Amino acid sequence: MNRLATELKTFGTNLPVLLGASEGKFVLIREEEIAGVFDNQMDAVSAGYGKFGNVPFLVKQILKVDMPISFVSNLLAV
Repeated sequence: MNRLATELKTFGTNLPVLLGASEGKFVLIREEEIAGVFDNQMDAVSAGYGKFGNVPFLVKQILKVDMPISFVSNLLAV
């Protein structure tokens, strides 16, 4: 099972609204909560750790065409 399946579903459901208001920016999502929209990826990641701690959360750029980029945090314990 995809660890971020709920977050990706939340992103997809809200994409039309996000595109209209914030295309090109980065959204922070934890489970079904959109926790904020940020101008850059590092601000979103920092806000995610500040708000949620060391748990999985999604930071994704708001684009019409999806461009997958993956990385693993060295802060996330197994």
